[in-house]
Amino acid sequence: MSNTKYVFVTGGVTSSLGKGIVSASLAKLLQERGYSVTIQKLDPYINVDPGTLNPYEHGECYVTHDGAETDLDLGHYERFLNHETSQANNVTTGRIYQSVIEKERKGDYLGKTVQIIPHITDEIKRRIKLLGSKGKFDIVITEIGGTVGDIESLPYIESVRQLKWELGTDALVIHLTLVPYLAASGELKTKPTQHSVKMLLENGIQPDILVLRTEHTLTGDIRSKVARFCNVDLTSVIESIDVSTIYEVPLLMQKEGLDTTVLNKLKLKNDNTPKLIKWKEFVDRLKNPEKTIEIGLVGKYVELPDAYKSIVESFIHAGAVNNVKVKINWIHSEKITESNLKETFATVKGILVAPGFGHRGIEGKILAVKYARENNVPFLGICLGMQIAVIEFARNVLNLKDAHSIEMNRNTPHPVIDLMEEQKKISDLGGTMRLGKYACKLKKDSKVYEAYQKENIEERHRHRYEFNNEYLEDFEKAGMIATGMNSESNLVEIMEIPNNDWFVGVQFHPEYRSTVLAPHPIFIDFIKVAKK
Repeated sequence: MSNTKYVFVTGGVTSSLGKGIVSASLAKLLQERGYSVTIQKLDPYINVDPGTLNPYEHGECYVTHDGAETDLDLGHYERFLNHETSQANNVTTGRIYQSVIEKERKGDYLGKTVQIIPHITDEIKRRIKLLGSKGKFDIVITEIGGTVGDIESLPYIESVRQLKWELGTDALVIHLTLVPYLAASGELKTKPTQHSVKMLLENGIQPDILVLRTEHTLTGDIRSKVARFCNVDLTSVIESIDVSTIYEVPLLMQKEGLDTTVLNKLKLKNDNTPKLIKWKEFVDRLKNPEKTIEIGLVGKYVELPDAYKSIVESFIHAGAVNNVKVKINWIHSEKITESNLKETFATVKGILVAPGFGHRGIEGKILAVKYARENNVPFLGICLGMQIAVIEFARNVLNLKDAHSIEMNRNTPHPVIDLMEEQKKISDLGGTMRLGKYACKLKKDSKVYEAYQKENIEERHRHRYEFNNEYLEDFEKAGMIATGMNSESNLVEIMEIPNNDWFVGVQFHPEYRSTVLAPHPIFIDFIKVAKK
């Protein structure tokens, strides 16, 4: 192919309709047809990235291999496509304005008045075309965050309008809307979709394809009505009905012919029907497990599952491998006490202590780790979860009663978790943690080596604090072993208790790398032991 093709995905009527899942599903289908595809997300908030946003505001902050703190939708992109995203795959309004202002300060605009059009829109267009300009991808799918009509989304919509004009048949727009069902009248209503498309038209964009979210099957009359009033052909009205798992959406989109319609409109070859054999096998195992096992996920944002989105999806992937359904028991760490420990964990087959920041709920997490260690319950601690396991061991096995992380207690006499040396001079919080992919060497006689089946691995990180190596000898003598180290920095990456059936704490985030076709070995092994 000589030209990269661009597909823009916008949303209307309401947020949270699933633009990211539809984008990822389309990308998967096109990938299965032999095209190289990537997806990027344009977010209309002014934060430079979601790295400093509260999980209650934004859900999980996803980290790419090159250290970008990004929107959680990038996790879906990677889980569906099974290839890595990068800094270029997520752009915020804050980053756009930051770039334009830096150019203005350097004098790049030669004293001209800097305006939304053309300067902001030109920068958005440059970012959109950046992935395509590298020549690695046949098709770039761009998801526009927010909803058409939002004030903050207008520069993005205008940029899409300009690009659609400039690129001609090399670009198309998919608009995702809602067709609500009114129970009182027993009807599906198309008027919200009509108004949403009208709003797009007022901004100069005629959508090429409409994807309609619905709880009920669309009749032929409804499809015809939408096509007639929204200026699209009948084959371009795609139903996206509610399904039991997001992993069914690619199969649904294939049945609806979304990929076929896109290829026809982009004038690309359409002679290689996706078989999706491994994907269908995964969905079949997912929907037909041998049994259900319960895993206790201990965290302080459990009322907002999106804060742990990648962990949830990793359990789904690993569960399918082990032919089980993983039922997550969401356990709020602030509610765990000595008196309710046994009752809280009575039914779980494994305990995961989740990552996070700050002191809230820490003592509850320490009690959860103690319960797992003393009762030989399979345990996985991620990032802060590993650090909590270290603190618990120091207090209750090494008898360092006031042991703590200096994140929580700067005056602790036993800082078993310390601030990383390179972090000590940093005052700005945004984008300054140890971020992205780092190497780790595993000890061969360890649980993690059994899981990975190799000695050298690379995993993604997002942290400021580390295990204090001054205490390492004492820990290992008492039975908690460092089984993974970064050879360059001598940073402890993994701590294990070999005498337990499965007790592993990892400083990195394995959940960021788990995909449908390559479930993460740490989660696979954890669930395998829990299943027994």
